[in-house]
Amino acid sequence: MNCSCLRSLVHSIQNRIFSGEVILDGDIKLYRIGELAKAGGVSERTIDYYTKLGLISPEKRTLKNYRLYSHETLLRLQRINDLKQEKYTLEEIRQTLDKWDAGPEVHQVSDKLTYLELHMQQLEREVNELSPLIQKMKPGQARHLLLNLLPQGAACIEAIRLFLEQGPTL
Repeated sequence: MNCSCLRSLVHSIQNRIFSGEVILDGDIKLYRIGELAKAGGVSERTIDYYTKLGLISPEKRTLKNYRLYSHETLLRLQRINDLKQEKYTLEEIRQTLDKWDAGPEVHQVSDKLTYLELHMQQLEREVNELSPLIQKMKPGQARHLLLNLLPQGAACIEAIRLFLEQGPTL
């Protein structure tokens, strides 16, 4: 390999590294801390903090000891952000992530499905209580009320329907 080809190859690798992308083993995309922070919508300090807490961990390190994070880490970071938005503490988030990492056990899935069934029954009772009240409203009031609530409710109903259709057959 001549000098210009080698320089070109090194330049290409440096561009990938400094753009935050490193390709290893063919197709694995890794992020440096700044790129992960940007992609995850958090600061680099947050990435450091989560790494120190063990919520996320680097996939590899470069020769200069830079941490490289995988795409799965980015997805995990997005889960952490979602849980933080729901007001979970970092300790609760750690416990939740540990459970997800361990994989679901049959009793956990069964317990969650039982909870969802009870919750759906409660929602059905509440809808039945609201029906007479909605019927007493003026048509314009009822339509306005339903138009504001229906998109969210319809999305929830559709998600449940898809879950039931795509779930395992019993």
